[in-house]
Amino acid sequence: MTTQLMKQMGLTFVLVAGSISTAMAATSNSFVDNAAEGGITEIEAGKLALQKSSSADVKTFAQHMVTEHTKANQELATLAKRLDIEVPDDAALTDKAKKAILEMRDESFDEAYANNQVAAHEKTVELFKKESTSSDNAELKAFATKTLPTLEAHLKAAKDLQAKYAK
Repeated sequence: MTTQLMKQMGLTFVLVAGSISTAMAATSNSFVDNAAEGGITEIEAGKLALQKSSSADVKTFAQHMVTEHTKANQELATLAKRLDIEVPDDAALTDKAKKAILEMRDESFDEAYANNQVAAHEKTVELFKKESTSSDNAELKAFATKTLPTLEAHLKAAKDLQAKYAK
């Protein structure tokens, strides 16, 4: 093999490896972005439910969402920092979450909140299932795998709440 050919092969390997590394980082960043956004939305929706709902079971569920999603977001932020992945800005995500929450108008607040929680948790469970089975990052995969049962329990509780308030 000539020196020139070896250099070209080496450059090709570096370019391919760099592309793979960039793709893996993009995938990791996407999961972190989506998970953080979902968590902040859950926290903001929960805070709103604590203010607007007159139902004890909705308020209990909402407080549970605020507590557990705050904990998960803190853990995710710590992990992302260790992996040198930028976590989206809380203020921007909070504004986005509040806009989405304000779109819940057609039903009673409790019904809208329950419906929103089912839809949000279905999406989040799917995101975490995908990350837990296909992530190239062992730490993010472990986080997703560990968090998934809690999210599935949230989805079940949200469906129970939805059934109670469905018209």
